[in-house]
Amino acid sequence: MGLAEIKARVVSEAERVGRAPESVTLIAVSKVQPNERVASVLEEGHRVFGENKVQEAAGKWPAFKEQYEGVELHLIGPLQTNKARQAMELFDVIHTVDRPKLAKTIARLAEELGQCPRLFIQVNTGEEPQKAGVLPADADAFIKECRDWGLVIEGLMCIPPAEEEPSLHFALLKKIAHRNGLEGLSMGMSGDFETAIAQGATHVRVGSAIFGERDYS
Repeated sequence: MGLAEIKARVVSEAERVGRAPESVTLIAVSKVQPNERVASVLEEGHRVFGENKVQEAAGKWPAFKEQYEGVELHLIGPLQTNKARQAMELFDVIHTVDRPKLAKTIARLAEELGQCPRLFIQVNTGEEPQKAGVLPADADAFIKECRDWGLVIEGLMCIPPAEEEPSLHFALLKKIAHRNGLEGLSMGMSGDFETAIAQGATHVRVGSAIFGERDYS
């Protein structure tokens, strides 16, 4: 499929639902992708990328950032508290703030470092036990807690259950964001990003449809 086609589909869906195409940020998810594939997307002019693991990003992105200006790096995978400092120094945006201990650590480090990435709270809209994220019923209280600790929250993120209709989860995320005065909605992946855009996504996370299938071997 490739970057050009995905970008065209983002623009087309945004226009179809009466939104400005620039209101949707396309995050190219480069986790587990070989450097040559990442480089080819950078060569096409794309600058917004997502990684799942701090360690993998740390081995890949400092060199790319030196070579290509204007790279914006998003952490879209779970963040361990002991990796928070490294993540805050490496990433421009963290989408996976999901528990008080992590939020407090980020608040303390932000004071120490004098800077903080843009932050999204991950909501476990499907209430799946194996998945990270604050439960929908606890989201309002957690957003308030984060703000009380001095964190500026840009929006919410979710990963719907694979076997359920994603639009229901996107609608729930939007509802929670709206009542808390949050504009950012990080939702939608390779298989459902157009549905997410129709529901108001400001950030869509697309990997295999841009880079090709991942090889985990």
